[in-house]
Amino acid sequence: MKSVAIVGASLAGLSAARALRAQGFGGRLTIVGAEAHRPYDRPPLSKEFLAGQMTTADLALEGDGEDLDAEWRLGVAATGLEQGRSLRITLADGSAAEADGVVIATGAVARALGGDLAGVHTLRTIEDAAALRADLDAARRLVVIGAGFVGAEVACVARTLGLDVTIVEAAPAPFARALGPEMGTALAGLHEAHGVRLICGAAVRTLTGEGRVDGVLLEDGRHLDADVVLVGIGARPAVDWLDGSGVTVGDGIICDTGGATSVPGVVAVGDCAAWFDPALGAHLRVEHWTGAARRPATAAQTLLSGGTAVPDALAPPYLWSDQYGMRVQFAGHTLPGDEVSVEEGDLASRRFLAVYRRAGRTVAVLGVDQPRSFTRWRRRVNEPAGAR
Repeated sequence: MKSVAIVGASLAGLSAARALRAQGFGGRLTIVGAEAHRPYDRPPLSKEFLAGQMTTADLALEGDGEDLDAEWRLGVAATGLEQGRSLRITLADGSAAEADGVVIATGAVARALGGDLAGVHTLRTIEDAAALRADLDAARRLVVIGAGFVGAEVACVARTLGLDVTIVEAAPAPFARALGPEMGTALAGLHEAHGVRLICGAAVRTLTGEGRVDGVLLEDGRHLDADVVLVGIGARPAVDWLDGSGVTVGDGIICDTGGATSVPGVVAVGDCAAWFDPALGAHLRVEHWTGAARRPATAAQTLLSGGTAVPDALAPPYLWSDQYGMRVQFAGHTLPGDEVSVEEGDLASRRFLAVYRRAGRTVAVLGVDQPRSFTRWRRRVNEPAGAR
């Protein structure tokens, strides 16, 4: 393989470039990115960057003097992928990039509400975070739609800025999809203790206002006044540009356990990729920092070996969140019906270690301000029942 093109210039794309070079690839390397920025770190956007504690320069992922000997083509989106003697990536400016191998790392796009109303935000990019912070500085009331981790972190920052904050969640409890209702309710108490109003089991009918948002109308008729609204209802994989390419797409790009797609010479990593997880027996998109940082090494090995390399076992998905000075850590994947028990600490103090089990096997672990215990229990996730 003499040339590789990476489509996507964020953490997953940069990690893939580093892995290719570390594994001995010395050919031509092209990195295409829809954003004009060099790769930057996204988790601080909803925390330190939003709070004004970090600058754009602090978010840079490349080390001082790092040189991957790559051609960077930034500020131009990919519009198509064509198969032929080589793989051809068409770009929005009318140009193209050709390569023997392709790494797709185009990430995901935030789901939106509110049309063109000013004051309504999603949060995926530096520009999103800067615009949200400017609006928060002049606001008194924030409504967050969706009680996921990004929305919760923004709520924390807004409370430190002195805003009245309401979180609206369609599920019976916040974080219920990831953590289950019991643990989601436990984390809800952390926000309520800091003055956040939580409305769960409520659907949004529409956003109100003329030109600028002034509130959120719920399906039950309640109207929540708002100067700013953050829409945090998840993201869809950025894969529309692959229509007609031959790459199989479901909820993300369908990949095997090594990141290989249905097209030879094409692998996928990051938020857009649904790798097969043997522990679940299903394809799963992992929208977390650690997946974008670690899986590209496996995908690079798959690409350079022509698919003959045997991938290592997938590490359980891992995420962390900082809320009100407390570190929330979670590893694994839960399903309805999993048994959950508090092994250390207690829910009342909101400092605890909870373990999820399925048929006697540890499938996930949640820690709130329990870093040492979490590290110990994390090693047990997906071990056979009775292994310890």
